[in-house]
Amino acid sequence: MTAEELQSGYVFLLDKPLDWTSFQAVNKMKYKLKREFNLPKKFKIGHAGTLDPRATGLLVVCCGKFTKKIPEIQDAPKEYWTEIKIGVQTESYDTEKPEILQQDITHISDDQLREALEKFVGEIEQKPPVYSAIKIDGQRAYNLARAGEEVEMKSRKTTIFYLQDIKIELPLVSFTVGCSKGTYIRSLAHDIGQELGVGAYLTQLRRTKIGDYTIENATADFLENEYRFENL
Repeated sequence: MTAEELQSGYVFLLDKPLDWTSFQAVNKMKYKLKREFNLPKKFKIGHAGTLDPRATGLLVVCCGKFTKKIPEIQDAPKEYWTEIKIGVQTESYDTEKPEILQQDITHISDDQLREALEKFVGEIEQKPPVYSAIKIDGQRAYNLARAGEEVEMKSRKTTIFYLQDIKIELPLVSFTVGCSKGTYIRSLAHDIGQELGVGAYLTQLRRTKIGDYTIENATADFLENEYRFENL
């Protein structure tokens, strides 16, 4: 890899770790590339689809002229490995906030769970979480929520292509979900809990695929070794 190749266009597949923002991962990558290859200050780099800090997995990073590919990659279908906890909720729909509203789930059967999941396959209406990066009147929803302000999120259409590899070990349920751009898996977890009448929230999320890019070809080395890029 050379500085000329990077500026002509390059795609990196990163395995984002837990509690890193997508912005932090890209900045880390940018710093190392600029230092290693003596790139100009205006070197272009960006990610093709945000991952929440509490999620791990595939982050596609484009640099140089390939930053023009970002909208195309963002529009591609996504796949996630997902784990949710049944019978309890959180305000953030994930592990950022503490558990609340615990419910008895002894009456919930495996068949009920599978039937509830099946109802979410296809085009659905979904409200994004209040603790999300969506802008409301120019401000991020999560900033408004953390400031104690009431935030009204508007429903939007999204598509769940499949829910498969379902494993039930109550109170935990895991599955692989294929979905369209703009799907909030945290909201899916919450809505499944509402469908069951006992609540649920997202405990783990790992993005495994964006279009033709897969987690198997991604690396976390950009966090561990300052100058190692040959395997990216």
